[in-house]
Amino acid sequence: MNALKLINLGSNELKHNNIRTHKLDSEILLSKILNKKREEIITNLKQKIDLKKINEFNKLISRRSFHEPIAYIVNEKEFWSKKFEVNTKTLIPRPETELILYNLVRIFSKKSISILDIGTGSGCILISLLSDIINAKGIGIDISEKALNIAKKNASKHGVLNRIKFYKRSISDLYHFKFDIIVSNPPYIQTRDLKNLDDGIKKYEPKIALDGGNDGLDVIKKVIYKSCEILKLNGLLAIEIGNGQFKKVSNILYKKLFRIEYNIKDYGNNTRCLIARKINY
Repeated sequence: MNALKLINLGSNELKHNNIRTHKLDSEILLSKILNKKREEIITNLKQKIDLKKINEFNKLISRRSFHEPIAYIVNEKEFWSKKFEVNTKTLIPRPETELILYNLVRIFSKKSISILDIGTGSGCILISLLSDIINAKGIGIDISEKALNIAKKNASKHGVLNRIKFYKRSISDLYHFKFDIIVSNPPYIQTRDLKNLDDGIKKYEPKIALDGGNDGLDVIKKVIYKSCEILKLNGLLAIEIGNGQFKKVSNILYKKLFRIEYNIKDYGNNTRCLIARKINY
């Protein structure tokens, strides 16, 4: 069987199971099996695929048919033009999260600063910042040891491990540090809304990285309160929030003596990220 026929068979199977990106996913999974770039495969569609590879491909198609995210099947996701290892212990990086980075890199690109990433997961935010802010150092914290192991691999892969320390601890257990920037993509989905998420999210991504409590603000509040203690004066807190949370989060920031400097919209024109400065009235 050649590559074209195999891709079409996989695509039809995924389409039958309501996978919108069926053709693209089929191509990506074949490239994973053949260990070749997708572009290389689609420019050589007549190449013959042996039976062993066909069987391996069909197993991956079966996994994707159950709506397992493609990133978990191939164990990687592109973020900030870099490939990051991911698995079911880490949230899958999303393009919206890159919006946090644009302003921070622009402001601090040539400065010597310290960064804290709360709930680092795969490490994609912190590693991307350190890759572009070459005089920065960072700390990533997470309560998942398995997530931290992935973050360490990614930091080593992208050549910044010597400028990062990773710790298994919660926000409340962080003392004796002061930072120029604190970044966080905390869980912000209301508990009652978890059941309404796409199958690929609610069945596979770590619930602990999604569940923001009854009002979706449990962890956001903790991040803001702790940031008051460990941010340097005039330091920046960059935090991702959910749809409809802007007013409540901005009120919390105001009460804790933060001034919002950037209100960043996502691709659906919803407020997705806030960058606020710690001030002293």
